Amino acid sequence: MDEPVQNPIKYACSNPFNVAKLSPRKPTRFDITAPQEDLQKMAHFLDIHAVKAYKFKGEITPKGKHDFSLTGQLIATVEQACIISLEPVYTKITEEVVVTYLAKMPIPEADEVEIPEDDTLEPLPETIDPTDVGMEALSLALPPFPRTPEARMDQAAFAAPGVEPLVDADVHPFAGLAGLVESLTKPPKTGD
Repeated sequence: MDEPVQNPIKYACSNPFNVAKLSPRKPTRFDITAPQEDLQKMAHFLDIHAVKAYKFKGEITPKGKHDFSLTGQLIATVEQACIISLEPVYTKITEEVVVTYLAKMPIPEADEVEIPEDDTLEPLPETIDPTDVGMEALSLALPPFPRTPEARMDQAAFAAPGVEPLVDADVHPFAGLAGLVESLTKPPKTGD
């Protein structure tokens, strides 16, 4: 059984479940609230300013004889830098998390493999750590380009002295085609 790559950081709120000891009949519930020391580690791992809050609540449910499903709700508040002004941007993230662990994960046999449409399927590991699952969900839910509402990207124009700077219209040569098409579709003016 291949182990997935694990988060190298150990959290105080981490409580991995040994799959061999999970109930084959009833769900195993978890309710994780990260303490301050873990919030700092999480922010460092995610390479953001801060994780202000992290709560992940759900259950691991047996599916058939050997498979399991982890479902839960992740609620977190993060602080990132605005991509324009570098001012703090606070985001509340609420994510529904679903992961299905398969004891016999189908292995594609072709040289080239397409990514399956169902990205919730994972090979069944020896332990399931909901904190790591929640961290993966949080990392995928982070805004890739956080911006404050006031942040505006002005046109930047740089050039050597005596040289006319490039502007956005120069960089996008096809932007002027709309005007050309319009002028060609208008009937010619006739002299009165």
